[in-house]
Amino acid sequence: MLMCVTASHKNATFDLLERLSVGAEGVAARLVEHHECVSGAVVVATCNRFEAYIDLDEPVTAAASVAFEAAAEAVSETTGIPAEQLREVFDLSVGTAAAEHLFAVSAGLESVVVGEGEIAGQVRRSLEAARAGGTTSSELERLFQRASQTSRGIKNRTPLGRAGRSIVRLALDLAESRIDDWATQRVLLVGTGAYAGASLAALRDRGVTDVLVYSPSGRAEKFARSHEIGWIGHDDLARTTGEVDIVVTCTTAEGHVVDAELLRAGRAAVAVDHRARAAAVTDAPTLSLVTPAAPEPTGVSALVHDVITEAAAECPVPHASAQLVIDLGLPRNVDPDVSTVSGVVLLDLETIRIHAPLEELQATEVARSIVSRAAQKFAAVGEERSLEPAVVALRSHVHALVEAEVARATARGDDDGSTARALRHLAGVLLHEPTVRARNLARNGEQAAYTTALQTLFGIEVPQAPAVVAPVADTDSAASAS
Repeated sequence: MLMCVTASHKNATFDLLERLSVGAEGVAARLVEHHECVSGAVVVATCNRFEAYIDLDEPVTAAASVAFEAAAEAVSETTGIPAEQLREVFDLSVGTAAAEHLFAVSAGLESVVVGEGEIAGQVRRSLEAARAGGTTSSELERLFQRASQTSRGIKNRTPLGRAGRSIVRLALDLAESRIDDWATQRVLLVGTGAYAGASLAALRDRGVTDVLVYSPSGRAEKFARSHEIGWIGHDDLARTTGEVDIVVTCTTAEGHVVDAELLRAGRAAVAVDHRARAAAVTDAPTLSLVTPAAPEPTGVSALVHDVITEAAAECPVPHASAQLVIDLGLPRNVDPDVSTVSGVVLLDLETIRIHAPLEELQATEVARSIVSRAAQKFAAVGEERSLEPAVVALRSHVHALVEAEVARATARGDDDGSTARALRHLAGVLLHEPTVRARNLARNGEQAAYTTALQTLFGIEVPQAPAVVAPVADTDSAASAS
């Protein structure tokens, strides 16, 4: 039986996810060692999620509750996070629901930004890590390989697989008419996760070279060094927002990172700098012997001078166009009140999706349908495989009887082999219907009827094999009941 425990950006804080990721490497091994019914475990840990996929030997539904407790204890022992806190956060999926969840995750449908391509590689590397650690199982191998196949199928059959497809590219497309030359734009990137890298790549593709990064969690310097860009700390955030042309946010930090008050504070700080520089120039000694001092402006010149000075004080940011704020956070990184700041244009996920091509919206629905069908097929194949030992036992029993009769026929002088061919053909004909019925019974969850019939009619003892359990309808109640 397969099960999955999940903590993600949808139900956990960034601090908790970060603490989970620190100890993620040892969790799979701890899970396998922790409980005798766990035959394999694969852990997927990214900046936005922590998930443990577990293969249980126990076919009974009650095992899910036991395994949920075991998972919380094992993760707690590895990461130092209290098990009680993990129980409150973890979501539980069992059977087909666990498979469908992984397929959706691998396709980017559960990501902060739907359709991101980075997660498929992270899922694949998680399986490779489990292999290296010796914690995977045949069923988990089948699950993760099918997830990779489903992800590739979605990319090939929907617009989600379009080259360079990302929400930030859609946002930049929408902003295209407002920007004369991308190469002149100064950008502040807020966030350092996988999607921050995708956002940086999209900006660079348009010719942007002047980029600074800020991280609410303090990881800006590491990200900046790996991507060869500048970085700022918290104390410089407000001032920097007053200096840049574009702000792109894609962080999982709780609450609003950027709001109207921050932008106004940044503009005020830049205004002070401008006035200070202007005062320094005014107070500087002049070379009167060479260049006579300029006369005090009068008339129209004085009026123009006053207008320019006043405009510089009110709008000190030298933007060639409106300041663009792109909020890719979910929940929002940017307070909608930034739209009240003069010259600011806000593009958030809701706005971007409203203006996105219709195929972008349809693509997610199609992808979800593909994921659902793939999960059902995965479950059906698993159910059929659950009766493989019984089918093998029946075929072995029949073929043993046939070969014994062939041996006796040969001993009686059947030298041309016609009797042997006839018996083997008859065995194939007789085994066809029981094999087909085994597949149908397995799909309907009636494996026990088949194995009981074999034992009753032929005395065949079928080796015990883990059964595949139907999906739990209410995973939340299953988790709470544990």
